Amino acid sequence: MTPFTTLTAIAAPIDEPNVDTNQLCPTRFNKVPRGPAYARVLFHDRRFNADGSEKEHLLNVAPFNRAQIIVADRNWGSGSSRESAVYALYEFGIRCVIASSFGDIHANNCYKNGLLPVVLSDDECASMRKLLREHPGSTISVDLAAQTVMDPAGKAHRFEIHPVRKKCLLEGLDDIARTIQYRNELDAFEAAYQAERPWLYA
Repeated sequence: MTPFTTLTAIAAPIDEPNVDTNQLCPTRFNKVPRGPAYARVLFHDRRFNADGSEKEHLLNVAPFNRAQIIVADRNWGSGSSRESAVYALYEFGIRCVIASSFGDIHANNCYKNGLLPVVLSDDECASMRKLLREHPGSTISVDLAAQTVMDPAGKAHRFEIHPVRKKCLLEGLDDIARTIQYRNELDAFEAAYQAERPWLYA
């Protein structure tokens, strides 16, 4: 997993609350192998016509088509547990979503794929979205170590994150990589267990 440390990038404002995972990745795309094709999966039915041509959608329009940060409304990523919703965000180029609340499973899937979900207040998110609409192409800076978001006006906003989540993102550790960190202890346990119960291994 690619570590997340700091990010300064164009941010896109999405004012709609309750954006669910079926909007992020429509069901029929769930079995598409992960890869660059997922960039078109993100909001597919809202971004593209049946013939593949683009609709009028924020993420189809410059400079927001180069966004790496989304500032959303409340309850982002509600709905089903599909991890493909995070694949769609990630392959589009999104590395951080800022919202006042998240669907729990979606937030967990974000952490496990190197995408940082940041929770700020409704007022903070609304203020940032307003700035982004008024000044398209503005950037936001996210510093995970300091747990701060710098908005387009230069105001810092602090966010909370569980220490283990923070460590895993900073070091680029998915669940497997984190487990491997304890290989010596696991090997020692296995050796002692086998020595105490040799009949199990005869």
